Amino acid sequence: MKIKILGSSAGGGFPQWNCNCGNCEGVRRGSVRATPRTQSSIAVTANGEDWLLVNASPDLLTQAAANPDMQPARRIRDSGIAAVLVVDSQIDHVTGLLMLRERSTPLPLYTTDAVWDDLTGGFPVAPILSHYCGIERRSVALDGEPFEVAGLSGVQVTALPLNSKAPPYSPHRETPVRGDNIGLVITNRYTGRRVFYAPGLGVVGPQVLKAMRDADLLLVDGTFWTSDEMIRLDLSDKTAADMGHLPQSGRGGMIEVLDSIGPRNVEDVKGVASPQPVRKVLIHINNTNPILVEDGSERGVLVDHGIEVGSDGMTFEL
Repeated sequence: MKIKILGSSAGGGFPQWNCNCGNCEGVRRGSVRATPRTQSSIAVTANGEDWLLVNASPDLLTQAAANPDMQPARRIRDSGIAAVLVVDSQIDHVTGLLMLRERSTPLPLYTTDAVWDDLTGGFPVAPILSHYCGIERRSVALDGEPFEVAGLSGVQVTALPLNSKAPPYSPHRETPVRGDNIGLVITNRYTGRRVFYAPGLGVVGPQVLKAMRDADLLLVDGTFWTSDEMIRLDLSDKTAADMGHLPQSGRGGMIEVLDSIGPRNVEDVKGVASPQPVRKVLIHINNTNPILVEDGSERGVLVDHGIEVGSDGMTFEL
């Protein structure tokens, strides 16, 4: 099973088109060591040809061009995207669905009921696509049972409800419902290795912590460094928690959570167990986050804690 980070930035990308914060202005002028990033998405494959796209970023066309291995070119019009799964209905995770309208067959789309309500109501992507390729909606259950995606033989996906925020246009923005936001456990059924994926993670409850501790690879919310990051920069009056994100620093922050996750005992082909380190990677990084500066002190803190900063194109074999 191969997992590829297509986009590692939060909504708006990095640099954000209208932002002149120190990070964005610095990367444009070359005065800071930082790498541009597109908006949040990953892709998963079992055979290297058919891919599950997890979240459809507004930058999808750029991401497809940057990853030619996702274009198998089996016919005059073709794509390696076998299906799409969205973990929420945030604009930076669903707008790219509109870019898939040229398909000749309905797009298989996996969503929870709450997300499907948003995509047929407040942000009517599904009705719009009904005039083009159409959508073949497949329900994502929240009962803890794994399911498989056509074209990804041996790959199982399990959805976990998360405490986060629905998008501002959603009728349940301030009154969350189960399924507004999910994390995913993606497992290679043949090797038993798994990834926990959660680009929007506001609270780490017992079920989520267990999933993190059972994973070999963590791709988790790296949106903000501090709770008041946007407030201090006079870019918003909302805290990280108000926007459904757990900051890295501070008491109970993502660094502290990740520090609590030790090596996993993994059996080899002879059944002998040995401790294997868990790879910890931050994704969905906001353009204001100082961890984007590669030689900055905040990046150094992450290095000291064994935490990586995700970037576009990173690939993992599990």
